[in-house]
Amino acid sequence: MDSFYKDIPKAATWVSVEPVHKGWSKDKKYYIKTNSGSELLLRTSDISQYDQKKREYEAILRLVDQDILMSRPLQFGVCNGGQSVYSLLTWIDGEDAEKIIPTLSVEEQYQLGVKAGQYLQSIHQMPAGKDQVPWADYYNRKIDKYITNYKACGIVLKGEDQVIQFIEANRYLLDGRPQTFQHGDYHVGNMIVTKSGDLGIIDFNRFDDGDPWEEFNRIPFCAMISAEFASGRIHGYFNNNVPDLFFKMMALYIASNQISSIHWAIPFGKEDVADMLSRAESVLKWYDDFQTYIPNWYLASK
Repeated sequence: MDSFYKDIPKAATWVSVEPVHKGWSKDKKYYIKTNSGSELLLRTSDISQYDQKKREYEAILRLVDQDILMSRPLQFGVCNGGQSVYSLLTWIDGEDAEKIIPTLSVEEQYQLGVKAGQYLQSIHQMPAGKDQVPWADYYNRKIDKYITNYKACGIVLKGEDQVIQFIEANRYLLDGRPQTFQHGDYHVGNMIVTKSGDLGIIDFNRFDDGDPWEEFNRIPFCAMISAEFASGRIHGYFNNNVPDLFFKMMALYIASNQISSIHWAIPFGKEDVADMLSRAESVLKWYDDFQTYIPNWYLASK
């Protein structure tokens, strides 16, 4: 038995331990099969991450009563002779949603999007922690940092003036926004599709508290593979009654995210920077250089 997990309770019953590379998390992940046929997910991190991983595990525990297809928490602790922290969860078998969704029919894409929106609405039923800083104060500081970092990075996005002008003109929308629990990175890269066609949600490691509508700042990842899925996600979240204010706020969060992504990509190399620039230019086209706040991929509710 490999030494890094031998001190996990009942590890002696594991007959298969295979590395998993799905999702965007930095955790080391393993598919486990036990001698009784059970399938599990093991996530490990350096022991220096103990406090963060404990909070993450406890956050997932809060969602166990929600009707969401996700890995259910089973066990948390220290392993690898005290060098690592681990979480043991149930396994969801499926393929990466970003690969499967484009192969489905238009109606199937839409219905999976509706399910993604319904799941997100369930996630947002969990209240934020106590003593949260007012959202406008918190997010305006993020915007200030995003713009400062972008202007200092030396990389120019075509249409930067329109993006920044839109952000500045709509900061007022942040005032008085509610806060809830957030998945933190909700998009197709953190979703799977099972063999039966169900949608599963993975990687809650970026969980946070904040404006629930901020979770749509990653919807460009969805829209780029399927307008039907992205539109269905919005309809499912609002049960086909989407307020006009939502589109304005989604545009604000997406614009802010595009500005921040340029600077964020620099440490990952030129290819990632070029990818983020390309994505940001696509966003500008969606919004007609932010002369509108409803993206051109959006399909009205059926």
